[in-house]
Amino acid sequence: MRLLYTLAWWLALPLVLARLWLRGRQESGYRQHWGERLGFYGRQPASATNTIWLHAVSVGETRAAEPLIDALLAAWPACRIVLTHMTPTGRATGKSLFAKHGARLVQSYLPYDTGAMPARFIRHFAPRICILMETEVWPNLIHQCNRYKVPVVLANARLSQRSLGKAQRLGKLIADAARGITLVAAQTQDDADRVRQLGVRDVVVTGSIKFDVVVPEAALATGAALRSAIGQRPVLLCASTREGEEQLILDAYIRSGLPANALLLIVPRHPQRFDEVEKLIAAQGLAMQRRSALQQGDDVAAGTQVLLGDSMGEMFAYYAACDCAFVGGSLLPLGGQNLIEPAALGKPVLIGPHTFNFALVTEQAITSGGAALVADADALMAQASALLQDPSRLSLMGEKALAFANQHRGATPRTIAAIKPLLP
Repeated sequence: MRLLYTLAWWLALPLVLARLWLRGRQESGYRQHWGERLGFYGRQPASATNTIWLHAVSVGETRAAEPLIDALLAAWPACRIVLTHMTPTGRATGKSLFAKHGARLVQSYLPYDTGAMPARFIRHFAPRICILMETEVWPNLIHQCNRYKVPVVLANARLSQRSLGKAQRLGKLIADAARGITLVAAQTQDDADRVRQLGVRDVVVTGSIKFDVVVPEAALATGAALRSAIGQRPVLLCASTREGEEQLILDAYIRSGLPANALLLIVPRHPQRFDEVEKLIAAQGLAMQRRSALQQGDDVAAGTQVLLGDSMGEMFAYYAACDCAFVGGSLLPLGGQNLIEPAALGKPVLIGPHTFNFALVTEQAITSGGAALVADADALMAQASALLQDPSRLSLMGEKALAFANQHRGATPRTIAAIKPLLP
Protein backbone atom coordinates (compact mmCIF):
# COMPACT_ATOMS: atom_id res chain seq x y z
CA MET A 1 0.00 0.00 0.00
CA ARG A 2 2.81 2.40 0.87
CA LEU A 3 4.48 1.69 -2.48
CA LEU A 4 1.31 2.78 -4.30
CA TYR A 5 1.16 5.88 -2.09
CA THR A 6 4.79 6.67 -2.97
CA LEU A 7 4.15 6.18 -6.68
CA ALA A 8 1.14 8.49 -6.46
CA TRP A 9 3.35 11.15 -4.87
CA TRP A 10 5.93 10.95 -7.66
CA LEU A 11 3.25 11.06 -10.36
CA ALA A 12 1.55 14.04 -8.72
CA LEU A 13 4.78 15.95 -8.05
CA PRO A 14 4.69 18.06 -11.29
CA LEU A 15 1.13 19.13 -10.45
CA VAL A 16 2.11 19.84 -6.84
CA LEU A 17 4.97 22.09 -7.98
CA ALA A 18 2.74 23.82 -10.54
CA ARG A 19 0.19 24.54 -7.83
CA LEU A 20 2.97 25.86 -5.61
CA TRP A 21 4.04 28.25 -8.36
CA LEU A 22 0.45 29.44 -8.94
CA ARG A 23 -0.10 30.02 -5.22
CA GLY A 24 3.04 32.15 -5.34
CA ARG A 25 1.11 34.73 -7.35
CA GLN A 26 -0.79 35.71 -4.22
CA GLU A 27 1.79 34.71 -1.62
CA SER A 28 5.38 35.04 -2.81
CA GLY A 29 6.71 32.78 -0.06
CA TYR A 30 5.44 29.74 -1.98
CA ARG A 31 8.11 30.42 -4.63
CA GLN A 32 10.99 30.38 -2.15
CA HIS A 33 13.11 27.54 -0.69
CA TRP A 34 11.90 24.92 -3.18
CA GLY A 35 15.05 22.88 -2.62
CA GLU A 36 14.01 22.21 0.97
CA ARG A 37 10.63 20.85 -0.14
CA LEU A 38 12.50 18.45 -2.44
CA GLY A 39 15.01 17.37 0.20
CA PHE A 40 18.06 19.37 -0.98
CA TYR A 41 19.91 21.40 1.66
CA GLY A 42 23.38 22.30 0.44
CA ARG A 43 26.30 21.95 2.83
CA GLN A 44 25.99 20.26 6.19
CA PRO A 45 24.83 22.47 9.07
CA ALA A 46 26.96 23.16 12.11
CA SER A 47 27.05 20.11 14.36
CA ALA A 48 24.92 19.88 17.49
CA THR A 49 24.98 17.35 20.32
CA ASN A 50 21.25 16.78 20.04
CA THR A 51 18.99 17.85 17.19
CA ILE A 52 15.27 17.85 17.90
CA TRP A 53 13.06 17.95 14.83
CA LEU A 54 9.66 19.56 15.39
CA HIS A 55 7.09 19.93 12.62
CA ALA A 56 4.38 22.61 12.79
CA VAL A 57 2.48 22.73 9.51
CA SER A 58 1.18 26.34 9.56
CA VAL A 59 0.45 29.38 11.74
CA GLY A 60 -1.82 27.78 14.33
CA GLU A 61 0.46 24.83 14.99
CA THR A 62 3.54 27.06 15.09
CA ARG A 63 2.02 29.35 17.68
CA ALA A 64 0.79 26.36 19.66
CA ALA A 65 4.31 24.91 19.64
CA GLU A 66 5.87 27.97 21.30
CA PRO A 67 5.59 26.76 24.93
CA LEU A 68 6.87 23.32 23.92
CA ILE A 69 9.84 24.70 21.98
CA ASP A 70 10.83 26.98 24.86
CA ALA A 71 10.57 24.05 27.27
CA LEU A 72 12.58 21.70 25.03
CA LEU A 73 15.42 24.20 24.72
CA ALA A 74 15.41 24.72 28.48
CA ALA A 75 15.30 20.99 29.30
CA TRP A 76 18.10 20.08 26.84
CA PRO A 77 20.56 23.02 26.92
CA ALA A 78 22.93 21.40 24.39
CA CYS A 79 20.25 20.77 21.76
CA ARG A 80 19.15 22.69 18.73
CA ILE A 81 15.72 22.51 17.10
CA VAL A 82 14.99 22.10 13.41
CA LEU A 83 11.50 23.53 12.94
CA THR A 84 9.72 22.54 9.73
CA HIS A 85 6.57 23.96 8.12
CA MET A 86 4.41 23.48 5.06
CA THR A 87 3.25 27.08 4.54
CA PRO A 88 5.07 30.44 4.19
CA THR A 89 2.80 31.96 6.85
CA GLY A 90 3.82 29.25 9.29
CA ARG A 91 7.47 29.87 8.51
CA ALA A 92 7.08 33.63 8.92
CA THR A 93 5.31 33.12 12.24
CA GLY A 94 8.12 30.85 13.42
CA LYS A 95 10.75 33.39 12.39
CA SER A 96 8.97 36.08 14.40
CA LEU A 97 8.32 33.94 17.48
CA PHE A 98 11.69 32.23 17.75
CA ALA A 99 14.23 34.85 16.71
CA LYS A 100 15.00 35.05 20.45
CA HIS A 101 16.64 31.60 20.28
CA GLY A 102 19.17 32.60 17.62
CA ALA A 103 21.22 29.74 16.14
CA ARG A 104 19.60 27.17 18.44
CA LEU A 105 16.59 27.07 16.13
CA VAL A 106 16.80 26.40 12.38
CA GLN A 107 13.81 26.57 10.03
CA SER A 108 13.05 24.56 6.92
CA TYR A 109 10.14 23.39 4.82
CA LEU A 110 9.04 19.79 5.31
CA PRO A 111 10.15 17.66 2.35
CA TYR A 112 7.41 16.07 0.28
CA ASP A 113 6.48 12.59 1.46
CA THR A 114 8.06 10.62 -1.38
CA GLY A 115 10.32 8.48 0.77
CA ALA A 116 13.64 9.61 -0.70
CA MET A 117 13.08 13.24 0.28
CA PRO A 118 12.38 12.64 4.00
CA ALA A 119 15.37 10.26 4.02
CA ARG A 120 17.65 13.04 2.71
CA PHE A 121 16.27 15.38 5.38
CA ILE A 122 17.06 12.86 8.13
CA ARG A 123 20.58 12.20 6.84
CA HIS A 124 21.27 15.93 6.56
CA PHE A 125 20.00 17.09 9.97
CA ALA A 126 20.50 13.83 11.92
CA PRO A 127 17.62 14.40 14.36
CA ARG A 128 17.50 12.40 17.59
CA ILE A 129 13.70 12.64 17.71
CA CYS A 130 10.84 13.77 15.45
CA ILE A 131 7.92 15.64 17.06
CA LEU A 132 4.85 16.19 14.87
CA MET A 133 2.29 18.72 16.11
CA GLU A 134 -1.41 17.87 16.40
CA THR A 135 -2.63 15.85 13.39
CA GLU A 136 0.32 15.40 11.03
CA VAL A 137 0.79 11.78 9.94
CA TRP A 138 3.02 11.19 6.89
CA PRO A 139 3.49 7.47 6.08
CA ASN A 140 6.87 7.71 4.31
CA LEU A 141 8.26 10.20 6.79
CA ILE A 142 7.36 7.86 9.66
CA HIS A 143 8.78 4.88 7.76
CA GLN A 144 12.10 6.67 7.21
CA CYS A 145 12.25 7.71 10.86
CA ASN A 146 11.77 4.06 11.83
CA ARG A 147 14.46 3.04 9.32
CA TYR A 148 16.97 5.50 10.80
CA LYS A 149 15.85 4.72 14.39
CA VAL A 150 14.43 8.21 15.05
CA PRO A 151 11.56 8.05 17.58
CA VAL A 152 8.36 9.72 16.34
CA VAL A 153 6.13 11.65 18.76
CA LEU A 154 2.74 13.10 17.92
CA ALA A 155 2.39 15.99 20.38
CA ASN A 156 -0.71 17.98 21.31
CA ALA A 157 -2.55 15.37 19.28
CA ARG A 158 -6.22 15.70 18.39
CA LEU A 159 -8.33 13.39 16.26
CA SER A 160 -12.01 14.02 15.62
CA GLN A 161 -14.45 11.22 14.93
CA ARG A 162 -14.69 12.45 11.34
CA SER A 163 -10.91 12.37 10.89
CA LEU A 164 -10.76 8.89 12.43
CA GLY A 165 -13.26 7.65 9.84
CA LYS A 166 -11.22 9.14 7.01
CA ALA A 167 -8.02 7.56 8.35
CA GLN A 168 -9.62 4.14 8.73
CA ARG A 169 -10.78 4.23 5.12
CA LEU A 170 -7.11 4.41 4.09
CA GLY A 171 -6.62 0.99 5.67
CA LYS A 172 -3.14 -0.49 5.90
CA LEU A 173 -1.37 2.72 4.82
CA ILE A 174 -2.44 4.61 7.95
CA ALA A 175 -2.41 1.53 10.17
CA ASP A 176 1.27 0.91 9.38
CA ALA A 177 2.08 4.60 9.91
CA ALA A 178 0.25 4.60 13.25
CA ARG A 179 2.21 1.56 14.43
CA GLY A 180 5.39 3.43 13.51
CA ILE A 181 4.60 6.26 15.93
CA THR A 182 6.54 5.82 19.17
CA LEU A 183 4.41 8.02 21.42
CA VAL A 184 1.25 10.10 21.17
CA ALA A 185 0.62 12.90 23.68
CA ALA A 186 -3.11 13.48 23.24
CA GLN A 187 -5.10 16.56 24.20
CA THR A 188 -8.09 14.66 25.66
CA GLN A 189 -9.12 11.16 26.65
CA ASP A 190 -11.47 11.04 23.64
CA ASP A 191 -8.57 11.94 21.34
CA ALA A 192 -6.46 9.23 22.99
CA ASP A 193 -9.17 6.60 22.55
CA ARG A 194 -9.55 7.41 18.85
CA VAL A 195 -5.77 7.38 18.29
CA ARG A 196 -5.56 3.92 19.87
CA GLN A 197 -8.15 2.70 17.37
CA LEU A 198 -5.61 3.47 14.63
CA GLY A 199 -3.09 1.12 16.22
CA VAL A 200 -0.75 3.42 18.16
CA ARG A 201 0.56 1.51 21.15
CA ASP A 202 1.83 4.20 23.54
CA VAL A 203 -0.70 7.00 24.14
CA VAL A 204 -0.81 9.41 27.09
CA VAL A 205 -3.20 12.25 27.83
CA THR A 206 -1.35 15.51 28.49
CA GLY A 207 -3.95 18.18 27.76
CA SER A 208 -3.63 21.00 25.21
CA ILE A 209 -0.35 22.89 25.03
CA LYS A 210 -2.31 25.84 23.64
CA PHE A 211 -3.46 26.64 27.19
CA ASP A 212 0.19 27.26 28.12
CA VAL A 213 0.75 29.97 25.55
CA VAL A 214 2.29 33.14 26.94
CA VAL A 215 0.92 36.32 25.40
CA PRO A 216 3.91 38.39 24.19
CA GLU A 217 4.27 41.81 25.79
CA ALA A 218 4.85 43.27 22.33
CA ALA A 219 1.47 41.94 21.18
CA LEU A 220 -0.23 43.47 24.19
CA ALA A 221 1.44 46.80 23.43
CA THR A 222 0.34 46.61 19.78
CA GLY A 223 -3.19 45.75 20.90
CA ALA A 224 -3.24 48.69 23.30
CA ALA A 225 -2.09 51.04 20.51
CA LEU A 226 -4.78 49.70 18.18
CA ARG A 227 -7.40 50.09 20.89
CA SER A 228 -6.27 53.67 21.41
CA ALA A 229 -6.65 54.29 17.65
CA ILE A 230 -10.18 52.89 17.79
CA GLY A 231 -11.17 54.90 20.85
CA GLN A 232 -14.02 54.12 23.23
CA ARG A 233 -16.21 52.40 20.65
CA PRO A 234 -17.26 48.82 21.47
CA VAL A 235 -15.49 46.30 19.22
CA LEU A 236 -16.70 42.93 17.94
CA LEU A 237 -13.84 40.89 16.51
CA CYS A 238 -14.60 38.13 13.99
CA ALA A 239 -11.31 36.23 14.03
CA SER A 240 -9.91 33.59 11.67
CA THR A 241 -12.91 33.73 9.37
CA ARG A 242 -13.00 31.32 6.45
CA GLU A 243 -14.33 31.55 2.91
CA GLY A 244 -18.11 32.00 2.90
CA GLU A 245 -18.30 33.21 6.50
CA GLU A 246 -17.52 36.87 5.86
CA GLN A 247 -20.52 37.17 3.54
CA LEU A 248 -22.80 35.65 6.18
CA ILE A 249 -21.39 38.00 8.83
CA LEU A 250 -21.74 41.10 6.65
CA ASP A 251 -25.31 40.19 5.62
CA ALA A 252 -26.27 39.69 9.27
CA TYR A 253 -24.55 42.96 10.19
CA ILE A 254 -26.64 44.80 7.60
CA ARG A 255 -29.87 43.14 8.82
CA SER A 256 -29.33 43.15 12.56
CA GLY A 257 -26.59 45.63 13.18
CA LEU A 258 -24.59 46.34 16.29
CA PRO A 259 -24.85 49.31 18.62
CA ALA A 260 -24.65 52.49 16.53
CA ASN A 261 -21.10 53.33 17.55
CA ALA A 262 -19.74 49.77 17.47
CA LEU A 263 -16.89 48.67 15.21
CA LEU A 264 -16.86 45.34 13.38
CA LEU A 265 -13.29 44.01 13.09
CA ILE A 266 -12.86 41.14 10.61
CA VAL A 267 -9.61 39.14 10.40
CA PRO A 268 -9.62 36.44 7.67
CA ARG A 269 -7.63 33.32 8.51
CA HIS A 270 -5.76 33.20 5.20
CA PRO A 271 -3.79 36.27 4.06
CA GLN A 272 -4.33 35.56 0.34
CA ARG A 273 -8.03 36.40 0.93
CA PHE A 274 -7.52 39.93 2.31
CA ASP A 275 -8.28 41.63 -1.01
CA GLU A 276 -11.26 39.36 -1.64
CA VAL A 277 -12.78 40.23 1.74
CA GLU A 278 -12.17 43.93 1.11
CA LYS A 279 -14.29 43.62 -2.04
CA LEU A 280 -17.07 41.88 -0.11
CA ILE A 281 -17.15 44.72 2.42
CA ALA A 282 -17.13 47.38 -0.30
CA ALA A 283 -19.98 45.61 -2.14
CA GLN A 284 -22.15 46.09 0.94
CA GLY A 285 -21.52 49.84 0.84
CA LEU A 286 -19.95 49.83 4.30
CA ALA A 287 -17.39 52.40 5.39
CA MET A 288 -14.15 50.47 5.76
CA GLN A 289 -10.49 50.85 6.64
CA ARG A 290 -7.63 48.36 6.38
CA ARG A 291 -5.38 47.78 9.34
CA SER A 292 -2.32 47.91 7.04
CA ALA A 293 -3.25 51.45 6.00
CA LEU A 294 -3.10 52.77 9.56
CA GLN A 295 0.15 54.59 10.20
CA GLN A 296 1.54 55.04 13.70
CA GLY A 297 -0.54 57.68 15.43
CA ASP A 298 -3.49 57.39 13.01
CA ASP A 299 -6.96 56.96 14.45
CA VAL A 300 -9.68 54.76 13.04
CA ALA A 301 -12.19 57.20 11.56
CA ALA A 302 -15.34 57.71 13.60
CA GLY A 303 -17.48 56.80 10.58
CA THR A 304 -15.70 53.51 9.88
CA GLN A 305 -18.06 50.58 10.29
CA VAL A 306 -15.68 47.74 9.42
CA LEU A 307 -11.94 47.45 10.08
CA LEU A 308 -10.26 44.75 7.99
CA GLY A 309 -7.45 43.06 9.90
CA ASP A 310 -5.02 42.45 7.05
CA SER A 311 -1.75 42.11 8.96
CA MET A 312 0.27 39.02 9.79
CA GLY A 313 1.30 37.94 13.27
CA GLU A 314 -1.07 40.27 15.13
CA MET A 315 -3.88 37.95 16.22
CA PHE A 316 -3.06 38.41 19.90
CA ALA A 317 -3.09 42.17 19.32
CA TYR A 318 -6.53 41.95 17.71
CA TYR A 319 -7.84 39.91 20.62
CA ALA A 320 -6.34 42.42 23.07
CA ALA A 321 -8.03 45.32 21.25
CA CYS A 322 -11.55 43.87 21.12
CA ASP A 323 -14.38 43.68 23.66
CA CYS A 324 -15.90 40.43 22.40
CA ALA A 325 -14.50 37.80 20.02
CA PHE A 326 -16.18 35.44 17.58
CA VAL A 327 -13.92 32.56 16.51
CA GLY A 328 -14.38 31.67 12.84
CA GLY A 329 -14.41 28.41 10.95
CA SER A 330 -17.53 27.55 12.94
CA LEU A 331 -20.47 29.14 11.07
CA LEU A 332 -19.95 26.66 8.23
CA PRO A 333 -19.02 22.95 8.61
CA LEU A 334 -15.27 23.63 8.74
CA GLY A 335 -14.54 22.31 12.24
CA GLY A 336 -13.89 25.55 14.12
CA GLN A 337 -10.68 27.15 15.35
CA ASN A 338 -8.79 27.56 18.60
CA LEU A 339 -10.77 29.61 21.15
CA ILE A 340 -8.10 29.40 23.86
CA GLU A 341 -6.25 32.57 22.79
CA PRO A 342 -9.16 35.01 23.34
CA ALA A 343 -10.06 33.20 26.57
CA ALA A 344 -6.46 33.59 27.79
CA LEU A 345 -6.85 37.33 27.29
CA GLY A 346 -10.09 37.41 29.26
CA LYS A 347 -12.35 38.08 26.29
CA PRO A 348 -15.91 36.72 26.03
CA VAL A 349 -15.98 34.17 23.20
CA LEU A 350 -18.77 33.47 20.72
CA ILE A 351 -18.58 30.32 18.60
CA GLY A 352 -20.69 28.85 15.81
CA PRO A 353 -22.25 25.36 15.75
CA HIS A 354 -19.54 23.58 13.71
CA THR A 355 -16.69 22.85 16.12
CA PHE A 356 -15.94 19.17 15.55
CA ASN A 357 -12.15 19.78 15.45
CA PHE A 358 -12.28 21.35 18.91
CA ALA A 359 -15.39 19.70 20.34
CA LEU A 360 -14.31 19.10 23.94
CA VAL A 361 -12.51 22.39 24.54
CA THR A 362 -15.49 24.25 23.07
CA GLU A 363 -17.91 22.34 25.28
CA GLN A 364 -15.75 23.05 28.34
CA ALA A 365 -15.51 26.76 27.53
CA ILE A 366 -19.28 27.02 27.12
CA THR A 367 -19.89 25.12 30.36
CA SER A 368 -17.51 27.47 32.18
CA GLY A 369 -19.58 30.46 31.09
CA GLY A 370 -16.66 32.04 29.23
CA ALA A 371 -18.04 31.18 25.79
CA ALA A 372 -21.47 31.06 24.17
CA LEU A 373 -22.77 29.08 21.21
CA VAL A 374 -24.50 30.98 18.38
CA ALA A 375 -26.61 29.10 15.85
CA ASP A 376 -25.90 31.36 12.86
CA ALA A 377 -24.67 34.80 11.82
CA ASP A 378 -27.90 36.56 12.89
CA ALA A 379 -27.64 34.98 16.34
CA LEU A 380 -23.99 36.09 16.44
CA MET A 381 -24.97 39.71 15.86
CA ALA A 382 -27.82 39.54 18.36
CA GLN A 383 -25.64 37.98 21.08
CA ALA A 384 -22.75 40.37 20.44
CA SER A 385 -25.06 43.37 20.46
CA ALA A 386 -26.54 42.32 23.80
CA LEU A 387 -23.09 41.81 25.33
CA LEU A 388 -21.64 45.08 24.04
CA GLN A 389 -24.55 46.98 25.59
CA ASP A 390 -24.25 45.25 28.99
CA PRO A 391 -20.81 46.06 30.48
CA SER A 392 -21.32 44.03 33.66
CA ARG A 393 -22.32 40.89 31.75
CA LEU A 394 -19.46 41.43 29.30
CA SER A 395 -16.96 41.75 32.17
CA LEU A 396 -18.27 38.68 34.02
CA MET A 397 -18.12 36.52 30.90
CA GLY A 398 -14.54 37.69 30.26
CA GLU A 399 -13.55 36.76 33.83
CA LYS A 400 -15.01 33.28 33.36
CA ALA A 401 -13.14 32.88 30.06
CA LEU A 402 -9.84 33.76 31.75
CA ALA A 403 -10.54 31.38 34.64
CA PHE A 404 -11.29 28.60 32.14
CA ALA A 405 -7.99 29.20 30.32
CA ASN A 406 -5.97 29.27 33.55
CA GLN A 407 -7.63 26.10 34.87
CA HIS A 408 -6.31 23.95 32.01
CA ARG A 409 -2.65 24.99 31.98
CA GLY A 410 0.14 22.45 32.48
CA ALA A 411 0.19 20.34 29.30
CA THR A 412 3.73 21.42 28.39
CA PRO A 413 5.54 19.95 31.43
CA ARG A 414 3.45 16.77 31.10
CA THR A 415 4.53 16.49 27.44
CA ILE A 416 8.19 17.08 28.32
CA ALA A 417 7.97 14.36 30.99
CA ALA A 418 6.56 11.92 28.41
CA ILE A 419 9.30 12.74 25.88
CA LYS A 420 12.26 12.52 28.30
CA PRO A 421 12.70 8.73 28.18
CA LEU A 422 13.02 8.97 24.37
CA LEU A 423 15.68 11.69 24.40
CA PRO A 424 18.42 11.09 27.00
